[in-house]
Amino acid sequence: MPPYRQLQTIALPIILANLATPLVGFVDVAVIGQLGEVHLLGGLALATMVFSFLFWGFGFLRMGTTALVANALGGNDPDLALQTLIRAMTLALLIGSTLLLIQSPIAAVIWSLTSGSSAVEGAAQTYFEVRIWGAPLNLIFICLTGYLLGAGRSGAVLILQLLLNISNIVLDLLFVLIWNKGVAGVAEATVWAEGIAVVGGLVLIRAELKNLSLSFLRTALIAPKQWVALLAINRDIMIRTLCLIFAFAWFTNQGAAISDDVLAANLVLMQFVSFAAFFIDGYANAAEVLIGQARGARNRSQTRTIIRASLATGCATGAAITLLFILAIPWFVPWLSDSPSVVSVALNFYGYAAIAPLMSSSAYLLDGLFIGALDSQIMRNAMIQSLLLYLLFWWLLEPLGNSGLWLSLLIFYVARGLTLWRHRAALEVLTS
Repeated sequence: MPPYRQLQTIALPIILANLATPLVGFVDVAVIGQLGEVHLLGGLALATMVFSFLFWGFGFLRMGTTALVANALGGNDPDLALQTLIRAMTLALLIGSTLLLIQSPIAAVIWSLTSGSSAVEGAAQTYFEVRIWGAPLNLIFICLTGYLLGAGRSGAVLILQLLLNISNIVLDLLFVLIWNKGVAGVAEATVWAEGIAVVGGLVLIRAELKNLSLSFLRTALIAPKQWVALLAINRDIMIRTLCLIFAFAWFTNQGAAISDDVLAANLVLMQFVSFAAFFIDGYANAAEVLIGQARGARNRSQTRTIIRASLATGCATGAAITLLFILAIPWFVPWLSDSPSVVSVALNFYGYAAIAPLMSSSAYLLDGLFIGALDSQIMRNAMIQSLLLYLLFWWLLEPLGNSGLWLSLLIFYVARGLTLWRHRAALEVLTS
């Protein structure tokens, strides 16, 4: 199959799965909104933000698993691929169990950093105390999706995401509107849905699991070299993710320091940036899988073709979304805010959000390529360098206010792409 078609085949189900994800949050808000208590909505918003950042920080379990599984299958070693999944799920179980054990200190730190009313924080605490019990399930689910992606089974990932979402929506309606469990019901629905999704994931890989034995599990778990490889790539991806979290948190905080209207307007505009990421990230995930398989097969010519096809497709997608945003954002912004002052500020700065997909596309694609090629150190170092440049340019451009803030963010995207691009030759060396 030609590389462009391979990219589309893998990427499109991922994009659909990404687009389906926000639907659950929408339903959560809708069912709590039916209760007519504002503090419950505020508590839900605060708590879901906490878990979004918490679980985003452990996203390395998906990306690292995908890269290692793709490399193993590219080298025609399905046993190594399954052993990688077992190690990743073991790590996920250890992390999830640790989160359960230290949930009280985590909660104490989180609520000391927030500034919501006592009613809002009380609702958020209620949600937290229930949802945290799903941490092991959430992380195991991430590992299962990573395995399926590494195997090139993105259609199965879409099925799994739909199973998670539909289960969550149905259980939301049951626990909140019928059993009147309030915000705790929303959290409980999510935990049960994650459990259902884990079972669904195991069913999808039942063919691989049917020949499991104690000796196979022993080989998977007592493998120092493979554990070192798994932990190393996960460490680098985690550092990269924490840098991203810090960069966006810094952006939000600096916008808040300018004015409430700027904070709200930037939040509205960042919804478009996040929407674009759903599309571009789909191609980045596909690139990770394909170059991982090429690396496992030691196929240099295929690697070159994948690099060209991935960057061309991803950047073309970014450019198309930028053109769409130039036309669409002015029309959509008034629908996202009822405040005339917020809408005015957003329309003054929407050009920055419109051009962000084009500026960021190469960074997304190169991230995926370097993770798939198992050279996560280059990706990690490039991210750290780019973050330092971002902070430097914000310091230089701070007198420009919100324009300086957006320009710094765009420079951050470009710097990520350039710092990775200058190491592109390493991709071919790694797969030769």
